Amino acid sequence: MKTTPLHAQHVALNAKMAEFAGYDMPLYYDLGVLKEHEWVRSSAGLFDVSHMGQVAIKGVGAQDFLQSLTPSSFEKLPINKAKYTVLVNPDGGIIDDLMVTKTGADDFHMVINAGCKEKDIAWIKSHLPAALEFTYFDDWALLALQGPQSEAVMRDVLGIDLSAVPYMGLWYRDDTMFVSRLGYTGEDGFELSVPAADAPALWTALLADDRVKPIGLAARDSLRLEMGYCLYGHDIDATTSPLEADLAWVMAKDRIADFAPPHRKRVGIVLLDKGIAREGAGILNTEGIKIGVLSSGGFSPTLKHAIGQGYVPSEYAAEGTDVSVVVRGTPLPARVAKMPFVQPRTKK
Repeated sequence: MKTTPLHAQHVALNAKMAEFAGYDMPLYYDLGVLKEHEWVRSSAGLFDVSHMGQVAIKGVGAQDFLQSLTPSSFEKLPINKAKYTVLVNPDGGIIDDLMVTKTGADDFHMVINAGCKEKDIAWIKSHLPAALEFTYFDDWALLALQGPQSEAVMRDVLGIDLSAVPYMGLWYRDDTMFVSRLGYTGEDGFELSVPAADAPALWTALLADDRVKPIGLAARDSLRLEMGYCLYGHDIDATTSPLEADLAWVMAKDRIADFAPPHRKRVGIVLLDKGIAREGAGILNTEGIKIGVLSSGGFSPTLKHAIGQGYVPSEYAAEGTDVSVVVRGTPLPARVAKMPFVQPRTKK
């Protein structure tokens, strides 16, 4: 398995390690998944997300090229602001979801999913005009500091005042670090991109603050599930259109007509009884007929009950629709719910 530049730090912290997207990654540390989740919601959690891919496209025409790969428009996106979008194939399916930051008029930096790096890069390069420059930052690391104390920690530990940086905004410091105010948890927080050689010292410095604890991938998953965020390969994939995935909000208005009207839709599901439904659990209508499956599911530490998301026919997608979810062979009462399940607390 591949390792990130922080692998030795995870082992030293007695992390429970496991394979994820071909990397040996920390699932959780001594706190355990539940307390890690709660720590991020109450203080500041530090994640190693260096397995993600960091790439850039630069040159005259970069914006038009990026708009040809995605259903989004970047024309009104200010410089040093980020946008969530998706790469789509000719059939309208989602190749990957990604964050795109406009770092110049013809310069875009992107963070792509770990399990999709190779195919994403191959797809982009196969369509790349000769005039554009493509860069893969394979010698850089990515850390995420998430939680309500994140801004204060960045100021006190690193001496960086980010109070004026808006949500989805980018802050530069020379060529040795750039910091974006975004994340995958719904909390205020930052992603810090640094050269791989600088990552261990940065990790150690941030963890020296009592407000910061290391957080593994298991809590990262429960945090993102509470926000109704997609996990590629589970909630979205190459057979899913942005409209089916309830991602029309990332699309330019003149691109929506390019996609077939959806017959199914990604929805939130809350269980009304005890039990935890996982990915693959069947969703039934009130007549007991299977209408879909959960694409993600688990226990919400914040809400203290099980939640999930999955695809159902459009006629069952309205908020409040009664359904049931099969857990260990038993249908449990459930309901279609609005996402996010927990209100985000990102920078206003």
